[in-house]
Amino acid sequence: MTRTLLVAGTASHVGKSTVAAGLCRLFADRYDVAPFKAQNMSNNARAVTAAVGTEPYGEIGVSQYVQARAAQTPPTTDHNPVLLKPRGDGESQLVVNGRPVANVASGAYYDDYWEAAREAAVAAHDRLARDHDLVVAEGAGSIAEPNLHHRDLANVETARFGDADILLVADIERGGVFAHVVGTLELMPDDLTSRVAGVVITKFRGSRDLLAPGIEDLEVRTGIPVLGVVPYDDPGLPEEDSVGIPDAANDSDPDAGVTVGVVRLPHISNATDVEPLAGAPGVSVRYLAPDAPLDCDTLVLPGSKNTVDDLQELHAAGFGDRLAEFDGPILGICGGYQMLGERLLGADVEGTGAATTIEGFGLLPVETTFSPEKRVTQTTVTVEGAGPLAGATGEATGYEIHAGDTRRLADVAAPLGPDSARVGDVLGTYLHGLFENEPVRAAFLDRVFAAAGVERPPDDAGGTNPYDAAARLVGEHVDTGPLEP
Repeated sequence: MTRTLLVAGTASHVGKSTVAAGLCRLFADRYDVAPFKAQNMSNNARAVTAAVGTEPYGEIGVSQYVQARAAQTPPTTDHNPVLLKPRGDGESQLVVNGRPVANVASGAYYDDYWEAAREAAVAAHDRLARDHDLVVAEGAGSIAEPNLHHRDLANVETARFGDADILLVADIERGGVFAHVVGTLELMPDDLTSRVAGVVITKFRGSRDLLAPGIEDLEVRTGIPVLGVVPYDDPGLPEEDSVGIPDAANDSDPDAGVTVGVVRLPHISNATDVEPLAGAPGVSVRYLAPDAPLDCDTLVLPGSKNTVDDLQELHAAGFGDRLAEFDGPILGICGGYQMLGERLLGADVEGTGAATTIEGFGLLPVETTFSPEKRVTQTTVTVEGAGPLAGATGEATGYEIHAGDTRRLADVAAPLGPDSARVGDVLGTYLHGLFENEPVRAAFLDRVFAAAGVERPPDDAGGTNPYDAAARLVGEHVDTGPLEP
């Protein structure tokens, strides 16, 4: 029989995604493995093959996309059948089986949509269990929330309908790890406590010997083994949501030769687009508040889950004046591309209840018309290098997730296919995942270093991919024997 292993946490951001990805890669060498997260909340999404329905593609959270890659299985919407994409003010777009269903407040979701969402999650899990030896399911937040137990789809319901064994993950960095584990076990539903196969402590700095007395006491108190203590490390997996974005004042490398400025939009989405730049030698990625000086060598306007509200906030902060004076390469991706245009038509302005027109920053001769339809697709484009991508050739692959149709108002270059536009050193595109294409990333960085008058250091040769790094991190420090199918 297929085994489902639920990687649950004592809290949010304890390392569940990393542990799940590491297990997916470790077990993929011997078994047919699939990741799963019944319900995710994230604005970092990927376009993948739709498992059901008439559309070829749908959205899932980036962590399940990453875990599918780690498991060496093609990512599909079954890996994350329910996705909530926050839009602000307590409202989220509900995505079921990869397609948007409605914009709902939390109360309306549980009152009107939760049962249907649960049915979709059960069906997706059943399909995965039918076709794989092991389903590595990731929980959400804490599994010990008594006020949510009756509607906790990612944790409690998954454990029950998946007949899952549970690996409990606890983060020692925030302190009180033993109390967190004991308290979590005490507050979990009684029928789930017996399913806990072991505990993993993450983000530890120091010698494990120092923890030995605490681990021994924990195992005596609970009767549950501590299967591993994972050291503090970052294997380089994409961040699941904006909580992982550094504060505006933090740089990836303050001593780097050039700085990539990324506007920290209030409703930023798909911020993972810039992560490949942060790993390049000599490059610092700095997140800039809407009212911050543009103290950088190149500027990226990223995607947004609420382009209209974010654009209005930038206007209110005087961002347009600073942008007009900026003389480095400028890149807008998805919502950022829309903002760089002349105007946004059919914009749903919060509080007005009516569609209107919002002026963009006017750096590109394009305009965007919004509609209820959403484009979700994987994309391959021919690259015609110029401007910020001078020197790039060949093809680039990525994905599109956006509402709105953007058309060019003048005969300008489209270096990344018809859904792009360039004027001078200003480029707009709908292609997410752009910098995961090495030739495009190299050409962009060459242009940034040249514009800054700084010699670009050579790229690091080789290196471990993040899936293998996560597998090594887990495999070297966790006894995975009790977790085998």
